Amino acid sequence: MISNQILQSTVDGLKNITRKEITVLDREGKLVATTETDIGQAPMTFVDSVIQSPAENQLIQGSQYFKVLDNGIAEYILVVRGDDEDAFRVGKIAAFHIQALMMAYKERFDRDNFIKNLLLDNLLLVDIYSRAKKLRIENGVRRVVYLVETTVDTDMSAVEILRGIFPDRQKDFVTAVDETSIILVKELNDRDGTEEIEQVAHTIVDTLSSEAMSRVYVAIGAVVTDLKNVSSSFKEARLAQEVGKIFEAEKQIVNYERLGIGRLIYQLPLPLCRIFIKEMLQGFSIDDIDEEMFTTVTKFFENDLNVSETSRELFIHRNTLVYRLDKLQKMTRLDLRKFTDAITFKITLMVNRYMQYRERQQF
Repeated sequence: MISNQILQSTVDGLKNITRKEITVLDREGKLVATTETDIGQAPMTFVDSVIQSPAENQLIQGSQYFKVLDNGIAEYILVVRGDDEDAFRVGKIAAFHIQALMMAYKERFDRDNFIKNLLLDNLLLVDIYSRAKKLRIENGVRRVVYLVETTVDTDMSAVEILRGIFPDRQKDFVTAVDETSIILVKELNDRDGTEEIEQVAHTIVDTLSSEAMSRVYVAIGAVVTDLKNVSSSFKEARLAQEVGKIFEAEKQIVNYERLGIGRLIYQLPLPLCRIFIKEMLQGFSIDDIDEEMFTTVTKFFENDLNVSETSRELFIHRNTLVYRLDKLQKMTRLDLRKFTDAITFKITLMVNRYMQYRERQQF
């Protein structure tokens, strides 16, 4: 239903145009919005009689009373001060405007419900297309799901900020799924590729980070062209979110179509991971590697095994880097200056990280 804030803004705007005092009451006689500073009890006293009357509007004690109907039932009572023709005309316009707002909000609610049920696979195939047609949601267009995680409660401003970024509600759908997660189902142009899709994610991160003062994490599903597959894109976004947090925790944007080897490791059963770690390390533990060595290895991988560039970025002498790599070789029997050993150690680190994540999930 329409928020009291929206109704208050509506009657304030109408007063600025018409110079008439306008009040909105709910069907129980409670004040919802008003332009008057001292409304008194009189308008609330007559709500029951107005609702019970078959007439859509009445003139009572110098004020015009109008029913605002929802499916034939009075949802609100609108009161305009004055018994002249202008007051009557203003009341009719205001009642019509609020009724149109109610229909718009109800349609948005219906569309949001449809998208939520679509994402959760709660709809039969035949219902998807019939309901989409009724809600004027087009099928056969390219769409992608963005799963946005914030550090603020989504009941606050994050959802509205996101709706402000994507205001076309006929094409783009924004809905909260829990306390910190929001889903954007975005319609794409035929020319939009990976770069354009990820640019949207950057826009989300930049805007929410600055306006909602929140750290933002965005996972992107695969592109789909049929409404029935939107749920698949959502599941892929959730998978990307989880895989990204395991293997690329420092990144704020992760794309399902760019998960790489992390996607394969994520599918491995724990017993197989333990066998692999035991075979690769032969009694040595990853926990024995100190933070300095981890930093060195990470930077070495980032620079494509380039010793000179890595030593420069770490502000250490080349011989110091060589010493550290030799030390790691003695511990693991893997020489990271060789491509085969380097990729073996990289995979070992990823498998070990995945094992730790899975073991934490079991507790």
